[in-house]
Amino acid sequence: MKKIILGGLIAASIFSCQGQKKAPQKKAEKPNIVFLFTDDQTYTSIHALGNEEIITPNFDRLVNQGTTFTNAYNMGSWSGAVCLASRAMMNSGLYVWRAEQRSKEWHKGQNVDKSWGTLMASQGYDTYMTGKWHVGASANKMFQHTSNVRPGMPEDEFKRQKIRKKIDSLKRINSDDYPSIMPVGYNRPLGPDDHSWSPSDPKHGGFWKGGKHWSEVLKDDALTFINQAKSKEAPFFMYLAFNAPHDPRQAPQEFVDMYPLENISVPESFLPEYPYRHQVDLGSEVRDEALAPFPRTEYAVKVHKQEYYASITHLDAQIGLILDALEASGKMDNTYIFLSSDHGLAMGRHGLLGKQNLYDHSIRPPMILLGPDIPKNNKVTADVYLQDVMATSLELAGVSKPDYVEFNSFYDLAKGDQKESHYDAIYGGYKKVQRMIRKDGYKLLVYPKAKKVRLYHVAKDPNELNDLADKPEYAAKVKSLLTDLIDLQETMDDDVTLNSMNNLL
Repeated sequence: MKKIILGGLIAASIFSCQGQKKAPQKKAEKPNIVFLFTDDQTYTSIHALGNEEIITPNFDRLVNQGTTFTNAYNMGSWSGAVCLASRAMMNSGLYVWRAEQRSKEWHKGQNVDKSWGTLMASQGYDTYMTGKWHVGASANKMFQHTSNVRPGMPEDEFKRQKIRKKIDSLKRINSDDYPSIMPVGYNRPLGPDDHSWSPSDPKHGGFWKGGKHWSEVLKDDALTFINQAKSKEAPFFMYLAFNAPHDPRQAPQEFVDMYPLENISVPESFLPEYPYRHQVDLGSEVRDEALAPFPRTEYAVKVHKQEYYASITHLDAQIGLILDALEASGKMDNTYIFLSSDHGLAMGRHGLLGKQNLYDHSIRPPMILLGPDIPKNNKVTADVYLQDVMATSLELAGVSKPDYVEFNSFYDLAKGDQKESHYDAIYGGYKKVQRMIRKDGYKLLVYPKAKKVRLYHVAKDPNELNDLADKPEYAAKVKSLLTDLIDLQETMDDDVTLNSMNNLL
């Protein structure tokens, strides 16, 4: 009897084990990916990262809950529309000059399957995009779901057409006369009595076109998608691209009132005019630079900063509601959130307003990552490109990075598994008139047309105030950085000749 019972127990045990082996294994769930993408937001525009003037409780929330990359860079642009080039690199994974070619292909409907959104969808992700697109191919060819896809800037085409007609009627125009023919909202303020523009008045259209501020519309879109996604099993990829704080920098009056002009500082690097602006294609005909009068005045810069800050704080409020919705959805334990912008903005520094330059204020956006295994309130100083966010999300999603994706994942840097940058140096290029290399704590700016180089010890001079290029003791440093930059050009397919600059050193 004992043998029978024992045999039965053994048999039952074996059967039980066999049954356990046959039970389906629960697959590890792919994480959700949320990309919060702003426009024209410089790295110095977050309170928690050192700006005491600005009010950003929800950006601060992201900083405190995640890891911040303090040295993230946009690689550059082939046109004054730096936003377009940045986004083409972001969605293609290609370095700037090859991304230019891919952008042309996308305009023809070619290679649209080689994109961030389609790569995520190929691995079972429910992909969603809303907001500013400004990429060659249609957004709905790269994302499964889209809503309120916006152009490069509010009323952009209207303004360009209006300006073009005026230029045609004038036949010829001097660059310095250009601001005088710009629409309302440009070449201002001329002084304290200039009331031609109000950032909170809906009559000016812009972000108010359609009746509700575009930042609020995007927030509503995001909440709708989150509400739908919380009951689905498929992981989601949300590409939430705000147009703010791009000009026209508009916000409700309550946000403007948070920033009295007497509390706004003038940048330490303020200049009435950048000395080489005409030689590096930063003349008065550049749309961003035409926003404020020439020469720059401290008053005008403070007004533009006031409107910039108000737009960011209003944007911050919308991001807070998106974060609240994600937390309420029950999905946050398996969600990674990226926050970045397509580039920075000068806002009066070095006599400049826009992003068509290679100073840090214009090529460095914020970059924050938070998620289940990402250290909180952590800072990573290793150099990254902002376009690395694509490769990072692919790694998180378990998507094999295609050979054509050139940027690198910074997931290992965020977790602390890697300390050193994946790049020996940071490269930058703007059209054919500006080149940059940032390496070993120094930055070299090269202006081929002007036959000029500028050297900054950015590790000690982060605001890039002291040009060291003409000091004899830095001649060797200039030469070595120029040599490194020329070597980098081959990697980048950069056809601008810099060898002749050696003759000037």
